[in-house]
Amino acid sequence: MAMQAETFPNEFADSVKKQLGDKAKELLAKLPQFTTSYQPWYSEAKVLIKQLLPDRLADFVRHYEKPKPRRAIDYENYRIEDYLQGLHANRTSGYNKEKIVGPDAAIPHFRQQLSILKSVKARFESSLFEIRQLAMADLFDSELDVAAELAKNKFGRAAGAVAGVVLEKHLTQVCESHSIKPSKRSPVISDLNDALKEANIIDVPQWRFVQHLADIRNLCVHNKQVEPTIPQVDDLISGADKVVKTLF
Repeated sequence: MAMQAETFPNEFADSVKKQLGDKAKELLAKLPQFTTSYQPWYSEAKVLIKQLLPDRLADFVRHYEKPKPRRAIDYENYRIEDYLQGLHANRTSGYNKEKIVGPDAAIPHFRQQLSILKSVKARFESSLFEIRQLAMADLFDSELDVAAELAKNKFGRAAGAVAGVVLEKHLTQVCESHSIKPSKRSPVISDLNDALKEANIIDVPQWRFVQHLADIRNLCVHNKQVEPTIPQVDDLISGADKVVKTLF
């Protein structure tokens, strides 16, 4: 908006007045001066893009820097750097001057830079998701190692309980990643499994596999009449490990 106000002051002011009426004066007074505010913004944005979106850095810089070599100035090669210098290109014919290109040609370039910067937000959120996934995977591996050690020492119920917690946590994380809300407030493995199947994240064979693991986990935690066997607990541990490493 500041660029438009500086480039087309009368037209921009009239447009704002038509849209905002009495509030137009307040908006116009708050607009920054682009020629002085841009450089700090560009410096910070460039560093951010270099860190989080390096494959777009060259595009971002290209919209600012005037191309080299450049024999003549036209709309295709006019850049924000030219805008900051107040550069105009005119063609003289007798007493008349015909405009070739002016500062308004830099406005699309700034819009592109702004779009690139906004796309960093999505990339940043994706990076955080990847970091979280790696951290959770390491945590789950450690917990499953504990479960395996318990099973090795014949503590079947304890081993099954630990593996069941890992499986339930992972399924909860998968539901959150896909914005799936199970019907129950405090869902267990079977509820999470059903929700993922209904959302077509897993197919029927996967659903049956997870349900089988849920049955073993319930046997370890809830059924006091039947003692889970170590092979069953081993199946739960290896199954949970498979789900953690293959379902995202």
